[in-house]
Formats: sequence, structure tokens, C-alpha cells
Amino acid sequence: MKKEKNLKLNAVMNAVLTMSSFLFSLITYPYAARVLGPSGTGRVLFVHSLTTYFNMFAQLGIPVYGVRACAAVRDNKEELSRTAQELLLLNLVMSLFSFLCLGAGILTIPKLREEKTLIILMSSCLVLSMIGMEWLFMAVEDYTFMAVRSLAVKLLALLLMFLMIRSDAHVLRYGLILTAGLYGHFILNFLSVRKVIRIRPQKGLSIRRHLRPVMTFFLMSFAVTIYTNLDTLMLGFMKGDTETGYYGTAAKIKTALSAAVTSLGAVLLPRASYYVEQKRFEEFRLMSKKALSVVFLLAPACALYFFLYAKQGIILIAGSEFLPGTLSLRILMPTLLLIGLTNILGMQILVPLHREKAVFLSEILGAATDLVLNLLLIPRYGPAGAAVGTLAAEFVVLFIQAFALRNWLRQLFSGIPYLRILLALLLSGAFAFGFRYLSWRNIAVLLASAAVFFSVYLLLLYLMRVGVLRELVSGIRQRFLRKNRPEGENKSA
Repeated sequence: MKKEKNLKLNAVMNAVLTMSSFLFSLITYPYAARVLGPSGTGRVLFVHSLTTYFNMFAQLGIPVYGVRACAAVRDNKEELSRTAQELLLLNLVMSLFSFLCLGAGILTIPKLREEKTLIILMSSCLVLSMIGMEWLFMAVEDYTFMAVRSLAVKLLALLLMFLMIRSDAHVLRYGLILTAGLYGHFILNFLSVRKVIRIRPQKGLSIRRHLRPVMTFFLMSFAVTIYTNLDTLMLGFMKGDTETGYYGTAAKIKTALSAAVTSLGAVLLPRASYYVEQKRFEEFRLMSKKALSVVFLLAPACALYFFLYAKQGIILIAGSEFLPGTLSLRILMPTLLLIGLTNILGMQILVPLHREKAVFLSEILGAATDLVLNLLLIPRYGPAGAAVGTLAAEFVVLFIQAFALRNWLRQLFSGIPYLRILLALLLSGAFAFGFRYLSWRNIAVLLASAAVFFSVYLLLLYLMRVGVLRELVSGIRQRFLRKNRPEGENKSA
């Protein structure tokens, strides 16, 4: 076996990858929201949700299945090349089919016909996702490559955003630049794929062997996409662009925070799949347990802070015009912990164990819950009703996955310092609560309250000897000491 890549480095690089998307949205969305207003922003969010569905059909579950399939054969370049080419061919067929379906929708549905040009521009994500083959680079754990390329493209898109979007008439430009910022680095992936696999067509290609497992992952992706995008799509049809814009701001904050919480999980999937294939189950168990500890450390803190400062967060991200989305943001905040847990239980434990059917069941029941509650609540409560549907869906997903792993729960969740985390949350929240009533500028209130909240939280956990945090601090300290140690001392050591 080739030398295993450093899991900590992968985690850092994937955090950079995740944070580049987070910062891209954090910087561009406030600017676009202020220039385009709730209506223009709502149009782009509606079309983005629509193209996400068609992109999901085009991908056919390959983004998750491809990581597992390629990670299992990553030490055999010929077999890795064959597997990657088969999945790319399957992706190409499904992308063509998705484009045909999208074209038929534009021709037959008035709401889509109104947004024809914007849909065509933003549907370029289907082509970019196909050629990007990000699942291949994740399988070989080349997170440094992905992080650097993604960051460079997003910086370019950010520059274009400020130069080209100057009035509320520039909705089409925003949709195109948004798509380029989120998916443009896939072009660089495609140009560099020859470093990972052989480009020349492999003999005996057969997509048939992937159809059954890929369909299972497709159904999983379908269910997830429903309850993560259905709220925005249904708001667009049932309430219009303005209320979609209100909710979209809250959903963007939630999505960015949940991406940060689950960034470690994305790193673990290829390594977890590899450990299972190599039957290294003890390492697999310890890695999963540590990941759950990190989720409990991060998710509740982010959820509580943005629950307390939802109003200030909305103003910072989109402006006071979007304040009707404040309640939605507060309702969505508990989903950070739920999403963090299901990301580990489902994608990092059940999937590597080839128990994806349990994940699919949890997600389809979550999607059904979201659909029913959206139909009942959106007409009366608008964005807040959509948020309740999403929260309930995440609860259902967690319950089903926990039941599927009921024999694992005690060993996975034992040793997590729940009471110490709860105490640290309450005390840090109390310290930061008063900043809400200061007459400072909004950005000053957020910076000061965040500094106090998270400093007190981490300091209390460290003083209470929480193992995961102490291990992280110890690792940083040792790395710093090694870096600053005289060269001769390093060699003698």
C-alpha cells in the first residue's frame, strides 16, 4: 500500500475548501442582496434550487458512490482508471438526459419559461459537475489540489462580482458568476485528471456493474436534495420571489455553518471506506468516535451563537431589508447538530459498511416529512413554515440512522463530555448575551460578541479537560515547537 496521506492535513485542506465556499457566499451574497434586493435574489435562489435538482439527476449518486468505489481500488492505477472512466461515461449519459428534461420543462411550464435565460446560464453546472470528477480526487485524498484550485477560482469570481454587478438589472450576471464561483474549479480538475488516472480508454469498460449501487446512492441523493432544496422551490411557487429571498438568506447561513461542521466528515469517507475494505475495524471505530466528538464540540456552539445573534447575522449578510428571515434562521439553527451527527452516522459509518439502504430509508422518510409539512405550513407561515419542515426532516433522518446503528450507539457516544459542553455553552452564552443591547454598529456587536462567546467557550472546555480540544491544542503546540526548533536539534531528534 502507498503511504497513507496525513489525515490532519486532509482535514485542514478540506476545511480550506469548505471555508472558501463559505467565504465566497459570505462576501458575495450580502453584496448581491443589497444590489438586487429580495426579488432579484429570490429569482436566482429559485433557479439555483431548480438546477440543483437536475444536476442531482445528472450525477446519479456518483459523487458519493464514486468516492467509495475509487477509494477501494486506489492502489491499483489500472483498475482505478477503469472505474473512473466507467463512472464518467455514466455521468455523461445522465447529463444529456437531464438537459433534455430541463428543456422540456422550460417549454411547458410558464414559471420556468419566464426564467429561461437564467436557467440556461445556471444549468452549466451540469456540465461542470460532470467533468470535475471531484469524487475521484476525494477518493485519492488529494484535498490540497482541490482546495487551492477552488480558492483561486472563487477569488476570480469574487472580483467579477464586484466589477460586473452594479444594479438590480444584473440578475443574469449574478446567476452566471455564482455558478462559475461554485463550479468553475471543476474545469481545472478535468485538465489535471491525467495525474491521477490513465486518460486512454481502458479495455472492457462496463457501466452495468455500477448501475445497482449507483441507483441506491442516486435515491439517497434524491431524498437529500428534496428536503434541502424543496423549501426554497416550494416557496418560489407558493409565495413568490420576495419571501424566497427572505428564507434564502437564513438557509444560506445555515448551509455555510453546516458545511463547516461537516467538513471533517467529507475527509473521513475515503479513509473509512479504505479501512473497511482492509478490515481495519478498530481504526474505523476510533476514527468515527473522534469525529462525533468534534461535531458535539462545534455544532452546538455555532447553533447557540447564531440563535442569539440571528438578527445581527441577517443584517450583516443581506441587510435590514431581509429581517423577516430572522425567525427562520433561529428555527434552522438546531439542524447544525442534527446534520453533523447524520453526516457521521450515515455517510461515514453506514455507507462504508455497505449499509446505504438504511441511509436511503432515513432520507426518504425525512424528505416525505419535509414535503408534507411544507404543504401544510408554507401557505400560512411562509419562510418560518419551511424552516419547521426542514428541522422536522432532520430529526427524522437522525432517528432512523441511530436506530440502524443501535448496536453501535453506546460505544460511539460513550465518553463525550455532554455536561461539560452544556455548562460551557450556558456560561459563554451568558457572557455574550448583553452585547445584543449595545448601541454599537452591527458589525462591531457581532465581532465583539463572537470573540467573547467562542473565547469563553473554548477556554472553559480546555480548563474542564475536554479530551478532543486538549488533543488539538497539544498537536498545534507540538507542530509549532518542531517548526521553531533549531535545525541541528531536529536532526538529532
